Amino acid sequence: MKPSGLRYFETYNERCLAELETAHDAGKSIAGVYCIFAPAELIRAAGAIPVGLCGKKQAPIARAEEELPANLCPLIKSSYGYAVSDTCPYFAASDFIVGETTCDGKKKMFELLGRIKPLHMIHLPYLLDGVHALDFWYSEFLRFRDFLKDHTGIPVTDDALLEQIQISNRLRKAFVKLMAHYRQGRLKLAGSELLVLMETKGFVVNPETYIRQLEDLNTELDGIPSGIESAKPRILLTGTPVGKGSDKVLKILESAGAQVLVQENCSGIKSLYYPIDETLAADSPMKALAKRYLELPCACMSPNPNRYHLLERMIGDYRIQGVVDLTWQCCHTYNIESYPLLKWIDTRFGIPTLHLETDYSESDIGQLQTRIEAFLELI
Repeated sequence: MKPSGLRYFETYNERCLAELETAHDAGKSIAGVYCIFAPAELIRAAGAIPVGLCGKKQAPIARAEEELPANLCPLIKSSYGYAVSDTCPYFAASDFIVGETTCDGKKKMFELLGRIKPLHMIHLPYLLDGVHALDFWYSEFLRFRDFLKDHTGIPVTDDALLEQIQISNRLRKAFVKLMAHYRQGRLKLAGSELLVLMETKGFVVNPETYIRQLEDLNTELDGIPSGIESAKPRILLTGTPVGKGSDKVLKILESAGAQVLVQENCSGIKSLYYPIDETLAADSPMKALAKRYLELPCACMSPNPNRYHLLERMIGDYRIQGVVDLTWQCCHTYNIESYPLLKWIDTRFGIPTLHLETDYSESDIGQLQTRIEAFLELI
């Protein structure tokens, strides 16, 4: 029997749209975002509401290919298709869009989106180390702060930003505790069900209410004994983002008898492992914010050591028995990074790995199923 506290999250999307409409009517600006590199705390400190935009289903891709090349990442095409066909309610509700230069395809797609709605592009450095990388990233946050002031009319103060940083850290802490319950068997969800829950963190309109619901669910789970450990293979899914509608690999893994215990990707738990340093934030909240967001592991960084560090921690924490690395077609950064990453996992942990390259369509489901079943036989 599912905990009663889950009901709030299972119907969250519908509630979110109603809350967005109410907030917009009250004069709040809505910021549409596509990536975890967009600093939600800065957006909220400017009086706006960040909301994740659609881009994880096959249906709008045909419309996108009227303007975009077919040999492009499906996430980019789906995102653009939703926008130009006006079929994403969150895009429709947004007053402006926040883009980021995580890859060349998205960067050029954002140029086209800027013809539809006001758009601000945050330019990322392409390395983590070095003072100049953090200095550049910090300057991009300052530039974004100016954009927010121009579009919301609300200047970002240090006090407002520090408050939002503290709220975000509380939200991450509550989610980390929830994942501990999940790992211990108190929260019995399939990976596809957990994905729906994890996706709600990208649509938080009222953070205090959302955190309170998470904390109530954690309290409920505290009273449930740890479950008997399943004998199913414990799988970690890494790579490009997955969402409801682009979760065919996740579903095939589960139907083949695996449990996808953890999803290390932008739509999974990656961002939960990186709280913001509140000691630094007390002195300079903008610098603390820039430092934290620069630490996020992404294949757009060269090199990308933090992905290795994070996977090492997750494989240990969740006692993972096999790793599946999913790459969307034409995502060159994740595709190139796959070979050395999986070779390192094999050497470091000696567990089976599988790299899958696919798109959002169902044309290769039979082939994927065959490869996944063969992979699971190795565990």
